[in-house]
Amino acid sequence: MPTEVLDLNTIALMILRWIHFFAGIAWIGLLYFFNLVNVPFAKTMDADTKKKVIPELMPRALFWFRWTAMITFLVGWLYVIWKIFIATDAGLLGTGGLFNSTWGYWISFGGGLATIMWFNVWFVIWPAQKNIIGWVKAGQAPAEMAGTVKRAFMASRLNTYLSVPMLFGMGAASHFPSFNLVYVAAVTLVGLLIAWFFINLSQKVTG
Repeated sequence: MPTEVLDLNTIALMILRWIHFFAGIAWIGLLYFFNLVNVPFAKTMDADTKKKVIPELMPRALFWFRWTAMITFLVGWLYVIWKIFIATDAGLLGTGGLFNSTWGYWISFGGGLATIMWFNVWFVIWPAQKNIIGWVKAGQAPAEMAGTVKRAFMASRLNTYLSVPMLFGMGAASHFPSFNLVYVAAVTLVGLLIAWFFINLSQKVTG
């Protein structure tokens, strides 16, 4: 069986892609757990149950949630930088570059949405959840708690909606050899509808 000799760039890009996939699966899996499982479940808990469950469950889940988001974000953009500046010298505008290729357009679309999602995790959801966990653990309900809960919820919901077109953009970079604004609009609309369907279905699932 013939064996191709792999160069350093090929090996490095494969390792980066694998880490990106692995962390991304964990991140998006937890995002769907929060929105499709935990949100409907939380509505069934009384105050005493929340005081027991939230301080035990949420810090553990949010630890993996925020750090897999960070790894996915950093390694994903490191992969892009390595590919266009080190492995190929395509750069931003050269042939095959980030802004001059179907691959680059789709990866920019997917990566842009993922960057918004990463920002929401680290600078909206996590700070809000830290406060919520502390209040629940202490049995407190300050006036700002409702707004904090809503802010975390809305950011998490937005991430859920963005995740579907984001994932299409990531896959399309290597497997969908065409790009235009009509495709982007269609992918975004269909992605939002898919997310909406599963979010609404989650409210009805009881087992």
